[in-house]
Amino acid sequence: MPPVPASPSSQASFDCLVFIGRFQPPHLGHLAVIRAALKQARQVIVLVGSAWQARSLRNPWRFDERRQMLRSAFDDKDNARLEIVPLLDALYNDDVWVHDVQRKVRDLAHPESARLPRIGLIGASRGQSSYYLSLFPQWESVSVPLVEAISASQIRERLFRSQGSAVEYLSTNASHDLPPGVVEHVHEFMDSKPYRQLGEEQQLLDQYRAAWAQAPYPPIFVTVCAVVVQSGHVLLARRTSAPGKGLYALPGGFISAQERLMDACLRELRERIRLKVPEPVLKGSLRGQRLFDEPHRSWRGRTLAEAFYFALRPDQNLPRIKPVKGGDHARWVPLAELEPESLFEDHFFIIQNFLGLPADRRS
Repeated sequence: MPPVPASPSSQASFDCLVFIGRFQPPHLGHLAVIRAALKQARQVIVLVGSAWQARSLRNPWRFDERRQMLRSAFDDKDNARLEIVPLLDALYNDDVWVHDVQRKVRDLAHPESARLPRIGLIGASRGQSSYYLSLFPQWESVSVPLVEAISASQIRERLFRSQGSAVEYLSTNASHDLPPGVVEHVHEFMDSKPYRQLGEEQQLLDQYRAAWAQAPYPPIFVTVCAVVVQSGHVLLARRTSAPGKGLYALPGGFISAQERLMDACLRELRERIRLKVPEPVLKGSLRGQRLFDEPHRSWRGRTLAEAFYFALRPDQNLPRIKPVKGGDHARWVPLAELEPESLFEDHFFIIQNFLGLPADRRS
């Protein structure tokens, strides 16, 4: 089905238009799409992706903060027609993600009469909306012109590189990219502890990039991680330094030049976590293995993670863990306590892949 052009002639021709994005942060390009949707549909559903994930340079703001910023750009009349709801990513399972989108739209869409609602998927014409269309063939595609020269990733870099550069950007050029309500929110955010922590992570990232700047090709890193599960608990380590200070992470790390992947994983469990399980028992408990390669999964750039899933035999006593001086603090975490915002990078989704956890922990 060909895209439906965004024009006044098609005003209110849809019961509902759906706009999917991360809005990190909401900028004028996003608002242009939402305003076009409000002209064409009685109801607009904005699905805010990467909800409930831990703060990072790629996802600095939580869902409720992004919802507040979005609503600040519209008056009461328009806000009454806007549904702004969270959408948790399912990085390694499109089917799970599509099901979640379909379910949310089904529950929120209200047709004008007793008939099936006419639903469309709206987005800027940069190819992204056509990708979404391939996942939702039952909905029509509505394409709106792309607002040029606005990049959310560049905005984030200007805001977190240093407080000085952020203040200069907000006082000079931010009005070309961001609505006033978002500028006001960012000013307030700059006084918070999360902002200072993200600024520290930006400095680390800049140093990391500088170290590899002279490489003949963009570097690709290879890591391993272990998903060790026993009696409804998963083994995690709390990070003690940036990036992701205070977050839980799967045990793991970089492979050595002369190591096999499995050997690297076992070494990390032995040396960094000191898990008191004999190596033959671990090898005999291996239930799965997969490469996780989402391009944006790691703060350091293109980083592949080979994960090994060990399902230890149930026992009333969980295996002992000996603390490592100066290392991350490992503990057994009940699966019921896992929350995406408490885990580093994509580690929640790696666990989800092996254990089949629900895509939306809040539903």
